[in-house]
Amino acid sequence: MVRALSDECCPHQKLVQGFNALSHPARIKILKHLSGFDACCCKEVVQHLDLAQSTVSQHLKVLVEAGLVQVRPERQSSRYEVDTEALASLSEALSLLTQTCVDAKENKKLRLEAEANEQ
Repeated sequence: MVRALSDECCPHQKLVQGFNALSHPARIKILKHLSGFDACCCKEVVQHLDLAQSTVSQHLKVLVEAGLVQVRPERQSSRYEVDTEALASLSEALSLLTQTCVDAKENKKLRLEAEANEQ
């Protein structure tokens, strides 16, 4: 009998949203760049990555919507910074998911071995 893992092991929507946001190399580069600063404006990120401003803006929007980056208005521009708590939460959720899957696989193996020994 095949049993699915409980949905309680991890917040699926948060994982999906977070990893979708991290699925593009430019967004990972942006996140790494932002990690080195308290906050940056889009122009500073553009200079670092050599991408068009509109492209960087779209990537920042995805990261903000995923909750991995926070944005705050400052005069005529916006400042972006990494939300370290959100990243830590995403990391913990992934860790929980992987450990749950590994444990389930190991438990299945142990059950099968026990059933084989009973026969």
